[in-house]
Amino acid sequence: MVELITGFGVEQDEKQNPNDEQIEQYLTFKVANELFAVGILEVSEIIEFGSMTPVPMMPNFIRGVINLRGQAVPVVDLSARLGKGQQALNRRSCIILVQGTGKQPALPIGMLVDSVDEIVEIEQACTHPPPAFGESVDTQFIKAMARTNELFFILLDIKHLLSHVGEIAAQQWETIATHHSTAFSERSMTISSNSE
Repeated sequence: MVELITGFGVEQDEKQNPNDEQIEQYLTFKVANELFAVGILEVSEIIEFGSMTPVPMMPNFIRGVINLRGQAVPVVDLSARLGKGQQALNRRSCIILVQGTGKQPALPIGMLVDSVDEIVEIEQACTHPPPAFGESVDTQFIKAMARTNELFFILLDIKHLLSHVGEIAAQQWETIATHHSTAFSERSMTISSNSE
């Protein structure tokens, strides 16, 4: 079961001042004791971590799938995706839902994080490109580095971070669902034949 904590998207879009083109809102969160952020307009929901179904033969960073209002949603272990190893769950662990990439319409994808912090406003002037080396995260996943209120954030590039994740999960999940459906049908036919 998943439990809705809060929602984003349209509501946040309406709150942003159209005149503040140099200021953007970001949702900040922690993964492996580091602060990260994604654009608030990329976030659709935040849900508490609940039951999850493991899916075999998946990349190690895909933790499993959750049932969100009848839809199977793949969940990416963000720590593993960033090369920090699979993260241990805690009471503040939650899933940030964003829209996937590379498919129309884009399927939702969950990102498992250690905790969600707050929404911050970051001026474009306070951001700078990631260094060419020395970062603990692969720079292809980093959109920019930022600093606000004496805190440093890594702004993640969702497009590169979740590239093809939705397609991989959907294809594998369809195969598993088909297999289970076929197995169930064969079992039903066997039972029916035996009863005759």
